[in-house]
Amino acid sequence: MKQCQIIQELEEGMIKKDIPDFRVGDNLSIHTRIVEGEKERIQVFTGTVIARRGAGLSETVALYRVSYGSGMERVFMIHSPRIAKMEVVRSGKVRRGKLYYLRGTSGKASKVKEKLLGLVVENAPVKGPSDEASVAT
Repeated sequence: MKQCQIIQELEEGMIKKDIPDFRVGDNLSIHTRIVEGEKERIQVFTGTVIARRGAGLSETVALYRVSYGSGMERVFMIHSPRIAKMEVVRSGKVRRGKLYYLRGTSGKASKVKEKLLGLVVENAPVKGPSDEASVAT
């Protein structure tokens, strides 16, 4: 066996299967396990995905958010055992692969439009065959 095949077999056992499908521009909530002494707690970091890089076990995601007037950026290893859970809060509509331009922005300039998938507009009149007959008479 070659060395790269052995490494791939070892990585396959450590790769997580429960990772949600997310892209750059989505708002993601990552629950991380924090160990302080003998106590363990879960801390949530929610932000916009500005970069996703790597493949396999070494895949990382960079999240950015503005809190208390200052920007915070944090990079997470997706397959790390410290990550308890990942949730997609909302999907973003972007046309770039990396959103590094969000770093220096604040307010409305730092917002990413939401991607709306298959939503039905409520209270919209629906025309059917019975409506056309009543209009003609």
